[in-house]
Amino acid sequence: MSSTDLLLTFNAGSSTVKVGAFSIDGAVARHLGRGVIDLRAEPLSLGLTRGSQTFDMPLKAEVTDDLHGVIDETFALLADEFDMAAAVAVGHRVVHGGERFTSAVALDDAATDGIEALIPLAPLHQPQALRFIRALRHLKPHLVQTASFDTAFHATQDDLVRRLAIPRSLHEEGIKRYGFHGLSYKFIASELARKAPHAAKAVVAHLGSGASLCAMEDGISRDCSMGFSTLDGIPMATRPGCLDPGVILHLAGERKRSLGEIEDLLYHRSGLLGVSGISADTRDLLTDGRPEARQAIDLFTLRIAGEIGRMAATLGGLDAVVFTAGIGEHQPEIRAGVAKRLFWLGLSIDETANAADSFTISTGESRIAAHVVATDEEQVIADEALSVLRAR
Repeated sequence: MSSTDLLLTFNAGSSTVKVGAFSIDGAVARHLGRGVIDLRAEPLSLGLTRGSQTFDMPLKAEVTDDLHGVIDETFALLADEFDMAAAVAVGHRVVHGGERFTSAVALDDAATDGIEALIPLAPLHQPQALRFIRALRHLKPHLVQTASFDTAFHATQDDLVRRLAIPRSLHEEGIKRYGFHGLSYKFIASELARKAPHAAKAVVAHLGSGASLCAMEDGISRDCSMGFSTLDGIPMATRPGCLDPGVILHLAGERKRSLGEIEDLLYHRSGLLGVSGISADTRDLLTDGRPEARQAIDLFTLRIAGEIGRMAATLGGLDAVVFTAGIGEHQPEIRAGVAKRLFWLGLSIDETANAADSFTISTGESRIAAHVVATDEEQVIADEALSVLRAR
């Protein structure tokens, strides 16, 4: 273990948290290791990766509202691998920054209250981030805490793109398209600038249990599939993506469904799970021979390809399609399914390169490049936390 200052990152999802450990080397945050805790698992464990080594470290603590036991024990386990006494800061991923937070910030009381005020816009993710922020403030008050926002990357979008066709007064009150997965897209933008500078106009598909697409021009966000909430865009594991609002009116009116029932339907029982009735996991669906599983996969790839076509119109052309996140990085069948639907754009896939998850998976004759790029949200959180630290 080193005496070099240590920076931690907490990337809280709706039911999991990813923990990153970084050394501070001047102006650079250097990755040391990462872990993940599934808060739904029984018993809990910290899956930790450091270099080529992977550890599964059991946690005795139970998940409570304040998370004190989980965080205390996590810090104790991390101390076996890292010099936790050298920790100086913790950076958090926060899904929604609204109009107020367009860059990373230090977390004081006012900023934390501002994040809490945005819970109605991200009811699955915002409360989880706040739980970790408040628990760390209570348990480790000496640590500087920062927040990085998934919506911030999309603040560059034109007002026309962000506008919904609703009364102007509602737009001015903040009901507009925000876009999400911005930390992932920020990392991909930097990777494309380094590895594929020809991809000036690119559509990036962040495909995981939550999924979205982003249209980038020279690394700048110009459009995205998610809008006002994380429900919009393409179908996801359990979320429907684009949905006629008349369906909601019908459920609330004719079907007499409560707001809570509709919210549960939209966040937990739709998407791939709803269409297939089998699983929310594309890996399960790809190996399941039932027609419902095949239909869910086909709908997924159809909607992804459709969004890419729409975003090409926003960009006024298309140089590259980029696949990232768990599905995008590791499932050739999904990438091939999307590419097949984009044949009309001149996209053709090299089957061997695609099967190997290579960086470039398009053929030499393809008019559009296709790339696979591993994302790293924790690196972006660490970089932004370090920038906030240096500005203090």
